[in-house]
Amino acid sequence: MEVELSSRERIIAALSHQEPDALPIDFGGMRSTGIAAAAYNQLKDHLGIEGSLARLYDVGQQLAEPELNVLDRMGGDVVQVHRLRPSFAIPIDAWKEGAATDGSPMLVPRGYCPAPGARGGFDLLDGATPVAHMPKRGLYFDTVFHPMAHVRSVADIDEIPVEEVSDEEVRFIGEQVTHLRQTTDRAILLAFGGNILEAGQQAWGFERFMVALARERDLVHHWLDRLTAAYLRGLDNILSAVGRQIDVVQFGDDLGMQQRPQISVRMYRELIKPYHQRQFQLVRERFPAVKVFFHSCGSIRPLIPDLIEAGVQILNPIQISAEGMDPRELKREFGQHLVFWGGGADTQRVVPFASMAQIRAHVRELISIFAPGGGYVFTQVHNIQADVPPEKILAIYDTALESRPVRGANRCP
Repeated sequence: MEVELSSRERIIAALSHQEPDALPIDFGGMRSTGIAAAAYNQLKDHLGIEGSLARLYDVGQQLAEPELNVLDRMGGDVVQVHRLRPSFAIPIDAWKEGAATDGSPMLVPRGYCPAPGARGGFDLLDGATPVAHMPKRGLYFDTVFHPMAHVRSVADIDEIPVEEVSDEEVRFIGEQVTHLRQTTDRAILLAFGGNILEAGQQAWGFERFMVALARERDLVHHWLDRLTAAYLRGLDNILSAVGRQIDVVQFGDDLGMQQRPQISVRMYRELIKPYHQRQFQLVRERFPAVKVFFHSCGSIRPLIPDLIEAGVQILNPIQISAEGMDPRELKREFGQHLVFWGGGADTQRVVPFASMAQIRAHVRELISIFAPGGGYVFTQVHNIQADVPPEKILAIYDTALESRPVRGANRCP
């Protein structure tokens, strides 16, 4: 008789490329497998789950932190450890009553104070400077301030401080890990980030940074050396405190577009990969039990061999609607080297338009491709958006729950 695994054991088995006792599921366990606060509140109402207000922890994407009773209902095996300031430098160590984009009540960070924007909508301010903007009737905040936009020399770069992980943040992370270890048996994912390409696009401005990658490579290398050195110091401090108590550390960089990578393989190898690799290898060399999770949207098939070589062990979100991201081909070519975390429902082209029956059939097919042989954690492709009704969310996750167990390919529906 098979022994039922805990959520953590189930995830660890999948990360070891073993078929666990049941399909491992992530419901909202990181900032790209999450759920918009408005959709989350509607889901709770639909399920009749009452009680305390949920937390809106990612103000940029307007994401809700799933509560443990909701994770129980949805089958979630993963919980997230947050950075102190995960979005637009707003700390999430203190809370107040607020609202989601649809007006439904939430707890929001105490420092979250949207101001009416000059163009309508809302701004997030640093002093008097708008750093992010949500358009009228918008659902997200977009970056509008780029502190590196003016740099033209090494001296310009060196004048701008690099953000460091503070002792306060290490304590904040440590307290979360201790609490989660004491209150849940779920796998623990540390959201670190460590973005390289995206960091440049945010700090320099998209166009300015992409031009710099092609024409000012020495300047880019100088900045990325400084940035990555700060990342490594922070990562080392955090892992020294909690590395033996977590299961996954999450990095991210959106490298893909719909039909191809944003940059060539050659440019990735020269200008981005070295800085990814330094971070990934720190984890793998010092904390080999902690798995390296990498998030990148889009068509990234040409870059996957380099990501594996750099040290990636888990790939997310598996944007199956993008060029070259066919689930069968990815599983066949890279299933021995990568854990696929995602790809369980196409939130771009299927979920918004399909019927419930079509969604269920779609999810069953994807599970039958990804799950056999282990190396798979189920979740949809990227975050559940604010306009996705509860019935469709349940069609996705109840189908995943119905598929348990997955031992043996012939057991998959």
